[in-house]
Amino acid sequence: MEPRAGVSKQDIRERIWDYMESQNLADFPRPVHHRIPNFKGASRAAEHFPRLQAFKMARTIKVNPDAPQKNARFFVLESKKTLLVPTPRLRTGLFNKITPPPGATKDILRKCATSQGVRNYSTPVGLDSKVLVDLVVVGSVAVSEKGWRVGKGEGYADLEYAMMVSMGAVSQGTPVVTIVHDCQVVDIPEALLEDHDLTVDYILTPTRVITTGCERPKPAGIAWSKISCEMLGKMPILRSLRHREEQAGKDVTLQDGPRSPPGATRSPRDLAPPELGSVPPSSVQIGNLPRDARVSELKRALSALGVAPSRLTWQGPQHRAFLHFRDPAEAQQAIACLQGFRLGANTVRVVLARQQRASDLVGGHTTEPLPDHRPAIAGP
Repeated sequence: MEPRAGVSKQDIRERIWDYMESQNLADFPRPVHHRIPNFKGASRAAEHFPRLQAFKMARTIKVNPDAPQKNARFFVLESKKTLLVPTPRLRTGLFNKITPPPGATKDILRKCATSQGVRNYSTPVGLDSKVLVDLVVVGSVAVSEKGWRVGKGEGYADLEYAMMVSMGAVSQGTPVVTIVHDCQVVDIPEALLEDHDLTVDYILTPTRVITTGCERPKPAGIAWSKISCEMLGKMPILRSLRHREEQAGKDVTLQDGPRSPPGATRSPRDLAPPELGSVPPSSVQIGNLPRDARVSELKRALSALGVAPSRLTWQGPQHRAFLHFRDPAEAQQAIACLQGFRLGANTVRVVLARQQRASDLVGGHTTEPLPDHRPAIAGP
């Protein structure tokens, strides 16, 4: 199952998924396509985990929540080490700490290691917890003996690691382990790897323990140019980290969310209030704002997301606001960035204001542009 010349990451994923399905090498859930495969023999592969010297020395271990790593999570709990599990799709934070009930038996610990147990026995770990992770376990679709790794294509493992770097929770010396079926160990061209791709130091299969000796540097932090506005809008913790790095003077420009450089000024024409003749197609309407929402709250939230309209028309009594941009492209980027965005308890409605009448703006007031540096509000 070695990849052919000119192969892509997706080619490798599809070959692995197809092979595992055709050879009946997977357990529930199936089909394995678009998943970290829950392979037959995962429990045998995990038995190597507590024998690693890196495991014996570790006190705090982060293990991904996928099914094939269930036994790895159990061994962490059985050894009375601290188990951290990433939150699903990073929607509500980065980590949950799994805390079994006092006097938990092995059966209870095994339940704690399941996806249901992770939900029932977890407490969130915040950005200010100063946690130090001694060992990282990630899932893989494919991995090479050199330590190159291919995930399922959503980038969560790479992003989790990069976020841990930004938090100071891991360093270049923190070992990374993956647990896979033997058929998932294949040659992966190094040319496919990018700077944000996570590599592994140990590969555990049902029949082997592979020490990769990988010397390729792991991600040095979050590559903001790879982060979309939509992704940022769905992850409050990512927005908080972005604000921290922005305050530290780092470049936090997003993949699809251009913003004015620090200190940029706008012309008097940009600052002029909108004409009441029409709402141009470069305006965005935000609806379903909370009754008690304030324009300052919306400004802070927009700034945290990197959305910088040239003007903002506030209509609090109507529970809406209009964002005015320089051109339709900026308006469309703002809409993508604000999908799923919440202010207070409300999920706001975001639409292009193309069909709005001039009278819809009457009764509102226009505020000046948003500055580039404002304190980020707590998660929406």
